[in-house]
Amino acid sequence: MDFTGTIQCDAYGAYGSFAREHTGSIALAGCWAHARRKFYEAKEQAHRQAGFILRQIGHLYRVEAQLRDTKAGPVLREAVRSAQSVRIYRRIEATLAHLKKEGRYLPRSSMGKAIDYALANFPLLGVYLGDGRVEIDNNLVENSIRPTAIGKKNWLFFGDAEAGQRSAILYTIIESCRRRGINPQDYLRDVLTRLPHATNWNVGDLTPENWAKSQKGQLTAALAA
Repeated sequence: MDFTGTIQCDAYGAYGSFAREHTGSIALAGCWAHARRKFYEAKEQAHRQAGFILRQIGHLYRVEAQLRDTKAGPVLREAVRSAQSVRIYRRIEATLAHLKKEGRYLPRSSMGKAIDYALANFPLLGVYLGDGRVEIDNNLVENSIRPTAIGKKNWLFFGDAEAGQRSAILYTIIESCRRRGINPQDYLRDVLTRLPHATNWNVGDLTPENWAKSQKGQLTAALAA
């Protein structure tokens, strides 16, 4: 692979292996929703400590809610996160490190597991702070793939050994179209017609985002004519 991209995910080991196989082209970002869920599960055991961590995570999410309300772009999101979210992130890190050093919670307890999970993934949980294109969690993706996840047992042996990767590519393209208000059928019909004649220099113009901009520009030009 010769592309550079970020995969936002939980701590499932396969993602780390995939990134290591593609060093320099794939980066990982952690998901705060997964980390937060473990502290919710630990509230009964450690109400005060887990509650504090959850409040701090809630502050991170409030910053993101404000950014969404103002429809902030990547540059502004990165700037606001640097000014507001980084100090919250550091506060959470210091608290977790203190709790770990204190040794009050056994590793196999719910709070012990929550602390270990968060600390082990803390660098990845901070990736979104330095990249305005990355979300605080991957809930948008998980919600989008829910129909696929529900049906995957029925489709387990569909196609050959490469079918999974090809399906993932198609799902990604279609969902990218939907998020941008593009009719996937119109996009695929046009792009698959143009792709055989595309070069390495202009193939980037065929991504859903750039395709949508091109269509909007053509429509504007037609209306102005």
